[in-house]
Amino acid sequence: MREAELVLKSSLLNFRDKTAVITGAGSGIGRALAQALASRGCHLALADINQENLAATAVLVAASGIRVSIHELDVASRELVADFPNEVIRHHSAIDLLFNNAGVAVRGRFLETTEADFDWLFEINFHGVVRMTRAFLPMLLTRSDAHIVNIASLFSIIAPAGQTHYSASKFAVRGFSDALRHELKGTTVGVSTVCPGGVATSIASSARFSPILSKETISQQLEKSRRLLRKPPAKAAEIILAGVERRRPRVMVGADARFGCWLERLLPVTYGSLLKSFEL
Repeated sequence: MREAELVLKSSLLNFRDKTAVITGAGSGIGRALAQALASRGCHLALADINQENLAATAVLVAASGIRVSIHELDVASRELVADFPNEVIRHHSAIDLLFNNAGVAVRGRFLETTEADFDWLFEINFHGVVRMTRAFLPMLLTRSDAHIVNIASLFSIIAPAGQTHYSASKFAVRGFSDALRHELKGTTVGVSTVCPGGVATSIASSARFSPILSKETISQQLEKSRRLLRKPPAKAAEIILAGVERRRPRVMVGADARFGCWLERLLPVTYGSLLKSFEL
């Protein structure tokens, strides 16, 4: 094996016997990440606002022989997140990986929704990421090889009509992650920003809907989301972990995500006219 290949191999991030915190672990990409990490021998601290879903995820990874703890957590709560590292350390000796995955959506265009809707989404999608990072980064910096993985979105690259809330929050996640990665250069902590395209999760059906939308409109939007959100979460998780393993700063998940990235680079101002299939 050539020297360059040896260097590349040694630079891969090894998940075995590390411990990962995953938010939004009760379903979707978070649950799939838990299963994929468990299969790689990674211990898990699973967090979600839904205790029942968390318990179901824990059952799915129980046979892996890893150490698993479950934690009911609302990432929108400043107080709960600040205390969360203390709770995790009662179950695990250290934390090596942080997956900021929890996220929500609002259905409706900007003037169809309220300031409260915007604030609710930002508290989870953006401030939750920042709070979790602030809470765990001091601990991660003590580890010899640690990593932060922030789940953004295809809509942190492009911003279709009907996605003012979601795109704003995910653009903020991408900007925060990029700047943090630059700040942490030279430390033992890496940062990856993940931009999934259409993954078949419950984010659309569990979204907060504008009260002025008709039942017919809501039904049409849900059907459109069903057609767009097709990639199985398990496949998305494998792509994410493959990228994190290689310490990639940005991980694009799916052909639609790669297309959106290409489109934004080619037509950074005028791409909106080509996004009818994504609009709500």
